[in-house]
Amino acid sequence: MTFTFPLRATVLASAALLATAAMAQQALVPAQSSIQFSAKQLGVPVSGHFKQFSAQVQFDTAKPETSKIHFTVDTGSATMGSKETDSNLFSADWFNIAKFPKATFDSSAVKALGGGKYQIDGTLTIKGQAQKVSVPVQLTQSGTTTTASGTLPLKRLSFKIGDGDWADTSMVADEVNVQFKLALTGVGKL
Repeated sequence: MTFTFPLRATVLASAALLATAAMAQQALVPAQSSIQFSAKQLGVPVSGHFKQFSAQVQFDTAKPETSKIHFTVDTGSATMGSKETDSNLFSADWFNIAKFPKATFDSSAVKALGGGKYQIDGTLTIKGQAQKVSVPVQLTQSGTTTTASGTLPLKRLSFKIGDGDWADTSMVADEVNVQFKLALTGVGKL
């Protein structure tokens, strides 16, 4: 019996290390991923996207509640397709990239809802303003790639995006939708 306990402990420790190593190998595939945003300016839909972002993901499909997600967006990579508009996005009134070059999301809870749907709660920090958010995510798998997609509605003024004269919501609506499609490798079978 003395031999069985150390063997069992060794097997369990090895399994835990392998599971941790497998989750550590999860990676974002930027070429297959996108983050877009849309709002209304003077009642007309406008949209843009971020060109640079990264993620550190440890997603356990068997135990989603143990999963951890850290996501970073380079706010200076925002574009709406016009140099003039883009330079405004980088200004102090908007993203203030000189002072706040990154936006981040850190998960605090992951809940499976069934059918590949998850609710990921966490803290979103943009322009130094931290807000609790609940992100609806749909996971799909094709081969070795898992795609996480969804839409997160935000209020831009909660994050002080569009300060000063731009705080007038008759000019630019407070509501912004962030659509994401994140391709990941190394995620276990759903």
